[in-house]
Amino acid sequence: MFNWDDLRFFLELARKGRLVSAAQRLHVDHTTVSRRIAQLEEAVNARLFDKSPQGYQLTEAGRRLMPYAEAVEAQSIAVYKDISGKDAQLSGTVRLATTEAVGSQVIAHHLPRFRARHPGIELELIAETRRLSLSKREADLAIALARPESGRLVAKKLATYRLGLYAAPGYLASAPAIAKRDDLSAHPFISYIDDLLQMPELRFMESIVKEPNIVFRSSNMMAQYNACVEGVGLAFLHAFMAEYDPRLRPVLAGDVAIDRELWLVVHEDLRHVARVDAVCEFLTDLLHELQPTLLGAAKG
Repeated sequence: MFNWDDLRFFLELARKGRLVSAAQRLHVDHTTVSRRIAQLEEAVNARLFDKSPQGYQLTEAGRRLMPYAEAVEAQSIAVYKDISGKDAQLSGTVRLATTEAVGSQVIAHHLPRFRARHPGIELELIAETRRLSLSKREADLAIALARPESGRLVAKKLATYRLGLYAAPGYLASAPAIAKRDDLSAHPFISYIDDLLQMPELRFMESIVKEPNIVFRSSNMMAQYNACVEGVGLAFLHAFMAEYDPRLRPVLAGDVAIDRELWLVVHEDLRHVARVDAVCEFLTDLLHELQPTLLGAAKG
């Protein structure tokens, strides 16, 4: 039988990925973390981590142990709360994966509210256009653009956001007039790099413009945004950013709009982990509150 307290060291190393970082969180020396992990591995007769230059990654055995260890952690917090009559301060790391725009332009701007509510939780934000596997613990939860169709995942819809077509005023003043969709073929466009875009929900340009003349591509949404601001061409941008930016003007606003859903997705094994639940609650409240802004409908 293993020492239950070793699970604290296992969880922290799994979350931080490095001995020194885990040790700092646990307020011990990194050699103590290494020793306790070795002790646990010997007790369960399995290697729980693979070590690489990037840090420590869970083995298959480690991934199987993870939900049990997190359940013990959650029950410990529940026992403390029930017996003491006080809420234990939530702590630990939660890794959230989301699209670049939602992560950098929505969630990051509201982190002070989250920190005020949960100062003990360290939030890690992965904001990019590739899909991460919750099953492989590449992230603890995700804000996705579609409900997952398979896997032991729990999902709920958070909100809907809108993409519109925008251009800089200086570009529009010097370019051919745009009165209808057919006029768009005479204009340069800014877009993603197709073979690096793993989210099919962001592949929509050809449904609006046949054979668009794309003159600049980037996997980075803010690079596209800034290129549009500088007058490089037309771009499909998030209304929650572009609609409130005086450096941009909507193009065919009454005709061209792309709505996409935001889904909160968490692995079934983590749905009752207190710190993950706290992040889910925060995101649910935040995006519900911001729904008019996400549609570009909260002016003035």
